[in-house]
Amino acid sequence: MFADPVPGLLARATSLLEAEFAALPSFEPAGDPAEMARILEITAKKLGDNYPYFHPLYAGQMLKPPHPLARAAYALAMTLNPNNHARDGGRASSQMEIEAVGHIAAIFGWEEFLGHLTSGGTFANLEALWVAGRVAAGRRGDFRVVGSAQAHYTHRRISAILQLPYTEIAADSYGRMSLEALEAELRKGDVGTVVATLGSTATGAVDPLDGILELRRRYGFRIHADAAYGGYFRLIPDALDEAARRAFVALPEADSIVIDPHKHGLQPYGCGCVLFRDPAVGRFYKHDSPYTYFTSSQLHLGEISLECSRAGASAVALWATHQLLPLTPGGEFAHGLACCHAAALELDRRLRRDGRFEALVAGGPELDIVVWKLPAPTAAEASARAQKLFAACAARGLHLALVQLPQSWFGLGRDTQRIGQQGLVTCLRSVLMKPEHEAWMDSMWERFTAASAEVLEGRD
Repeated sequence: MFADPVPGLLARATSLLEAEFAALPSFEPAGDPAEMARILEITAKKLGDNYPYFHPLYAGQMLKPPHPLARAAYALAMTLNPNNHARDGGRASSQMEIEAVGHIAAIFGWEEFLGHLTSGGTFANLEALWVAGRVAAGRRGDFRVVGSAQAHYTHRRISAILQLPYTEIAADSYGRMSLEALEAELRKGDVGTVVATLGSTATGAVDPLDGILELRRRYGFRIHADAAYGGYFRLIPDALDEAARRAFVALPEADSIVIDPHKHGLQPYGCGCVLFRDPAVGRFYKHDSPYTYFTSSQLHLGEISLECSRAGASAVALWATHQLLPLTPGGEFAHGLACCHAAALELDRRLRRDGRFEALVAGGPELDIVVWKLPAPTAAEASARAQKLFAACAARGLHLALVQLPQSWFGLGRDTQRIGQQGLVTCLRSVLMKPEHEAWMDSMWERFTAASAEVLEGRD
């Protein structure tokens, strides 16, 4: 499978951590080691009922293995199980969180900001829209939230929870928000927040944030950038196509940004991050607790978070990863992102050269997600073939994903301004978010072409 360095990394570090508390009297934790070992062996067998998410031949969903150092640091921190709701529950891990979040904010050039880690992108987006709603409450009528039809479904759900009206904006045939459709909604005068997606779940599409900023200057509204998937690509803007590059360069002008370290940030689930450009929004979080805060007058992360208990181990793992792989342009971490992007471009080139498949975007993938349709007289037949090819690839150890997209996004004469969701067709999708995918492309392509011959030509 792979040589796992984590047990070796943990052994010495665990001894050092134990030495930090050597003055305490010893005690034996409850539990029979032999019985725990037996149950753990059963657990390992059960966990085998999974796709090999850690392997380069898995190129399906947005699942990236955490860095070995992140896994080791997380496990080390779980010796203490710190709670980053307050410094009393996680003194060291709270400081690590503050520093690690600062490293992320620096990607966007933010020095003055408010931010913290969350349990994932969903909760991070909830906090961003909650703050947006509180800001809008001070303005008459500016309550509506709008986002692309290709934005994550969680935004509609979150808006409903927050009792904020939500409207979908049509996407063009590249999966990006249509600026024309957005302006039509802005003219109505009641839009308080525009959600810009930088790296959509389905296709990795990047909304035209630079164009949205131009509209903000004319209409006035908050911009929330959901960069849960794509945010780290801010480190390699010059490797991207011009439209995506402009959007990532514009990211510092957003009012809030969400980024998920448990996606491209090499972290275990769950680790999201929300950032606000204006630290003054902290006033919306302010509260008093007679039992949680009692030993420190310093900033408590629980005072700037809607979540209460949060895993301090997530902060420890993220901080340690940043020490090894700093978030700097041209560094090793950025190089890994460039490899992912290069792998996607190469897969896209091979699909187009093959001639049997219909790629989604004329200029190639914007980030590291590739989508393509199979040839067939009807959308139903194309969808059925995609399902068969998906299964045939899996039988050869290559794991892809399926996605439903508008049939009108493919073929000639596409309307690139306003595309609805009618006439969906099931397509194949590959998320090439492991740097190793670039080196494994030949092996992946060999399996893919063999599966394609079986499904499309009837050859074994």
